[in-house]
Amino acid sequence: MHLEFSDNDLLSALVGPHDRHLTRIEQRLGVSVALRGNHIVINGPEPEASYARAAIQYLHSQLVKGFTVDTEEVESAIRMATATVPLSSGDPMLGGDESMSIATKRRMVFPRSNHQAEYMQALKTHDLVFGLGPAGTGKTYLAAAVGVSLLLSGTVERIILSRPAVEAGERLGFLPGDMREKVDPYLRPLYDALYDMLPGDQVQKRLASGEIEIAPLAFMRGRTLANAFVILDEAQNTTSAQMKMFLTRLGTNSRMVITGDLTQIDLPNGITSGLAESVRILKGIEGIKFVEFDEKDVVRHHLVSSIVKAYASDVMHNAASNIKPHARSK
Repeated sequence: MHLEFSDNDLLSALVGPHDRHLTRIEQRLGVSVALRGNHIVINGPEPEASYARAAIQYLHSQLVKGFTVDTEEVESAIRMATATVPLSSGDPMLGGDESMSIATKRRMVFPRSNHQAEYMQALKTHDLVFGLGPAGTGKTYLAAAVGVSLLLSGTVERIILSRPAVEAGERLGFLPGDMREKVDPYLRPLYDALYDMLPGDQVQKRLASGEIEIAPLAFMRGRTLANAFVILDEAQNTTSAQMKMFLTRLGTNSRMVITGDLTQIDLPNGITSGLAESVRILKGIEGIKFVEFDEKDVVRHHLVSSIVKAYASDVMHNAASNIKPHARSK
């Protein structure tokens, strides 16, 4: 299988220093990928060879658009190429749909898997979206990117980001400092996402003006959140009462995103997760979108995907081993 490239500068960026990007594709897909002049030659079994070709074509399309290609981007390309859902010509994998990209002040954000593409589309078209799945799949990051883009365009007047603090019970009293100092460590992932989207001085200015608000879930009670893009992160650690309270805060011209991982519930034994309950109660209601991620969508180090998959397999194995056989009738 041969791929020809006419721009030598783009080709050099595509293969990486010392052909590092091609080597990564070889290692991850079990194929041979070699640079021959302005050709890349792929040898190996199917469908792995086709996966390698799709990944390389995607990386090249990103370079043509002016983006850079690094090891993380190569991993993302491989994940998308091997996704179980076939990619069409309009999917971001082939670089055919500019509408899937989100422009913020600091970077262009675009989906790196089919589920991420589905999620981003849902965030643009639905007032209430649930993003469910393991850590590292981009649930909160992509929601923050959409929120920032809507704020910059004037579609919403503010962004509100919330999460349960100190597990689910929000037991803040024993921590040192004022309320801001108490809750900041638990909201740090939300701050990190914002600083990726906006220059630091703009984040501080908008926090001071109230255009961006970051608060623990307890602060949401009694409010109506109008003209806002609202994100509830780590929602698996809400109680039933907390989740119902939060959902009923949705006001005029607002959108709400709820993210969480139902395999990482930190609630005390006997307390039902508000996220799990809301999924059961609300599925099927028109206007509410549920997007479920899995280990193939993990956009961190490639080992994180393997770790998530291994833990999921172990849970299933333990559950099966704990099933007791029926007693034999005498």
